[in-house]
Amino acid sequence: MPNQSTDALFQLIHSLEKSEKRNFKLYVKRNTDNDALKTVQLFDALDKMDRYDEETLLNRNPSIKKQQLSNIKAQLNKQLMASLRLLKSQDNIAIQLHDQLDYARILYDKGLYLQSLRTLDRIKENAQLNNQVSLMVEVLFLEKKIESLHITRSMQNKADVLTAEADALNVRVLHINQLSNLALRLYSWFIKNGHARNEADEIEVRRFFQQHLSFDPENVEGFYEKLYLYQSYCWYAFIRLDFLMYYRYTYKWVDLFEREPNMITIETAQYIKGMHNLVSAHFDLQNYKKFDKDLQKFTDFAQTPLVVDNDNNRIQTFVYLHLAKLNKHFMQGTFTEGLQLIPEIEAKLKQYALYLDRHRVLVFYYKIASLYFGSGDNDRAIFYLNKIINWKVDLRTDLQCYARLLHLIAHYELGNTGILEYLVKSVYRFMAKMENLSVVEEEIFKFIRSTFHLSYRKLRPEFEQLLNKLKSYENNRYETRAFAYLDIISWLESKIRNEPVQKVIREKFLMKVEKEHIKTAHL
Repeated sequence: MPNQSTDALFQLIHSLEKSEKRNFKLYVKRNTDNDALKTVQLFDALDKMDRYDEETLLNRNPSIKKQQLSNIKAQLNKQLMASLRLLKSQDNIAIQLHDQLDYARILYDKGLYLQSLRTLDRIKENAQLNNQVSLMVEVLFLEKKIESLHITRSMQNKADVLTAEADALNVRVLHINQLSNLALRLYSWFIKNGHARNEADEIEVRRFFQQHLSFDPENVEGFYEKLYLYQSYCWYAFIRLDFLMYYRYTYKWVDLFEREPNMITIETAQYIKGMHNLVSAHFDLQNYKKFDKDLQKFTDFAQTPLVVDNDNNRIQTFVYLHLAKLNKHFMQGTFTEGLQLIPEIEAKLKQYALYLDRHRVLVFYYKIASLYFGSGDNDRAIFYLNKIINWKVDLRTDLQCYARLLHLIAHYELGNTGILEYLVKSVYRFMAKMENLSVVEEEIFKFIRSTFHLSYRKLRPEFEQLLNKLKSYENNRYETRAFAYLDIISWLESKIRNEPVQKVIREKFLMKVEKEHIKTAHL
């Protein structure tokens, strides 16, 4: 859902490209009656407005009466959608096939049964080639209707063929519905809760997954069945922080499209989401080589007409590409360099404000705050964290919790002792209420509560003690989440060495690169 509400017609008009506006004018002016002229007048008036204000609209256009406005808006919306349908049908196989199905119905209504059946055969062939399963259901429905009401002599065993096709199609539709429901519900669970917090969450998600995967996944065939199966495993693994499984199924997701490249055109948004998850999986596994390779592949794809000429695809690639670019700076320890991305991201967030869901905005705020924190600018980090903290707590409770924890650490870094005692209690209560406290977080709270009055000389052994404790939890399944949201190990190492945290992370990255080079040279 968009994160703002406005007049739907106003929003539609302001989403149009110049070519789409020009096409609408040509479409509507083919009819020059008074009603058509009024819809054009209303279109121009709404197009010139910066925000929707009905009173201003009526004052500036006295020929449009208040009692007429609702009807004229309805007519304008209908004409806009009709002109867009004509313009977009060339690029959308689903629209083309639905148009042909409408033609088949018209032929049937004219009593031209054989012509209608021939049209349906062509539609069915194209629908099968392009995996348009739901449309095939409609085609078969009309085909069976014609064969049952009229003697067409089209085929001796036509009844047997049609019933066999319908039975096979019903099984496919059932599987697609079950798998798409499972994928959607798992994704919804993650959007609301984030990663599994503890063993209880893990058991709940596993039970839910097994309960709703009611057939053997090895028997799944068909593009959409595989797509939703891979998505289901993807979210299942991601929620449980099983990043290796997450990578395997994001790879299968993307590979599915690359094996059937025509589906990239049909389901571009699904391909974009798959590429985003594949790049994210590389980041989670800290596989910088594959990360760079697939990020470049994703960047190149973002320049293709499939993305550039489609509003939805363009907005989604902006979101996912910029999240990946931020992640690259986190992985490589180039936080200060990454700050250069922020003005562009903020400008796009403002430009796309009507179209971006709040979840994406929250993630950007957390990433930007983490970038400032890593670069040593704690004041700016706190500014962005406050945007999350002041948000209504109705989704991503994990982000809400870790934003508060990072906010606490940023104040600790600034030496704001006057507020720390209050913040420790406040953040601890919040995370406990959200059932979000792990052993790692408990140790961090204990450390901050007992050390914020100490001098650096006395602090160093305390940092070393906490570091040793936390390192013992790095491979614990239920503590992985804390390290995924905040590189607390590198922060502690930076405090012990009295060096910027980004320098510590950068050195780790360069050391890893050097080891990879040595390993490759020996092969």
